[in-house]
Amino acid sequence: MAKRSVIGAILNAGRPPSRPIPFNDRWSASPGGLYGAGPMDRFTQINAMGAQGTLFAIVQLLSTGAQSQGSWELYRKQETPDQNNRYSTADLRSDQREIIPRHAALKLWNTPNPFMTGEEFREIGWQHMELVGEWYWVLSRGASGRQVPTEMWPVRPDRMEPVPDPNRFLKGWVYTGPNGQQVPLLASEVIQLKYPHPSDIYRGLSAVQALLADIDSAKYTAEWSRNFFLNSATPGGIVQFNKRLTDPEFDEFVNRWREQHQGVARGHRVGVLEMGATWIPNTYTMRDMQFIELRRLAANNIREAYRIHPSMLGMVEDVNRANAETAEQVHIRWHEVARLKRLRSILNTKYLSLFANGDNAEFDFDDPLPASAEDAREELTAKSKAAQILREAGWEPDDILEVVGLPAMRYTGPPIPPSPFGAPGGQPQLPGKAPRPALPAGPSGRPPRASYEGRDVDAVGTQDQWDAGVFDLDIATMLRDEMQNAIVMNSAGRR
Repeated sequence: MAKRSVIGAILNAGRPPSRPIPFNDRWSASPGGLYGAGPMDRFTQINAMGAQGTLFAIVQLLSTGAQSQGSWELYRKQETPDQNNRYSTADLRSDQREIIPRHAALKLWNTPNPFMTGEEFREIGWQHMELVGEWYWVLSRGASGRQVPTEMWPVRPDRMEPVPDPNRFLKGWVYTGPNGQQVPLLASEVIQLKYPHPSDIYRGLSAVQALLADIDSAKYTAEWSRNFFLNSATPGGIVQFNKRLTDPEFDEFVNRWREQHQGVARGHRVGVLEMGATWIPNTYTMRDMQFIELRRLAANNIREAYRIHPSMLGMVEDVNRANAETAEQVHIRWHEVARLKRLRSILNTKYLSLFANGDNAEFDFDDPLPASAEDAREELTAKSKAAQILREAGWEPDDILEVVGLPAMRYTGPPIPPSPFGAPGGQPQLPGKAPRPALPAGPSGRPPRASYEGRDVDAVGTQDQWDAGVFDLDIATMLRDEMQNAIVMNSAGRR
């Protein structure tokens, strides 16, 4: 019987696996002894997104940003390091890398399988990351599990269990389908992203594990408020009888009370009690329970665990344009850029190595920070000033434009005079190194005293050195002579 792909085994988990399980029969998928570490707890974490509004908003914010919707490019690695330089961290046009427009890895990244786009694949994965701390890519690599990937699927973390190996650390994974069918997966068929767990090196950790009690508190608070309105929007109480009711009498009383008073539409009706029954109201009210404060506290705890600014969730109290834009920039730097870097590391190490010539390529993302018109003007001004300074220092115009990140431009003005400092070599010549004009010789055959900033100093050197242009007074000598002259003049003044 022909071997089928691992993707088919997962999608049709009802059939028996055609490939023998390459693992020990003694592997264990026990949930472990830690709270929040078992498959059922991971299933609870996945469903927590639909149980609490603040958590839903945060997970959707973190799963639909630049890390899932952003633009990715594939670049060819340069052989020489200087060809891979960026002369400005914020300028993309200075990037000297060559873009690879077509590649099997790029195609699979943008279309991982026939039913998902790349954005949808990444959004589902980041939902799993934020809820469970794990994201699994199951790769279709043929019957051997080592061919070039043709499809890529996200699977639920609660259905994946690692199979440790004492020699290779990880032997593989076992996927458990909805009907209990177990599908073995080689380590080469799975790519795992995770927020590392401090006590379990194989699994991930999310903020939801630390928030389970707060999420449950918010959920039960909402359910209590809902039941408050379903039960006629009045506090509960106790009906006290002066005798013991028989079972038929008790059932009859309960049914009549529900028919007449339960529900918002039957609220505030007058109740009639028989057989000496007394109504004892509940002394707790909605205000006494402080449910508003409880729900606000749970929401704040969830935001703090994910480090989300209130304005990113649409909360506009004490928010103006300045701090809202600052909050957006902080969110992008702390969350989106950090997740993009984590994803880029996986792509350039584990993912590209599965393709031919993958070692000569690298993925990179576009900067998600929004650029304002003021930033563009400041950048252009800074580049223009830098180009002017470099040109005055004698560097070539074409090299200047490449370094500062400006496009090639044609000059139509008057001819540019050559630089007075000559063509630069390894280092541009300093202005103080220019040849000095010859000075007429004095009676002693030496150049006369020269004036420097209003003070006379002895010129150093011979007339032949001045005429040949080989003599030079460097800055250090000039400063030393100035200090000596100042000491002599101060000493003379004290006398």
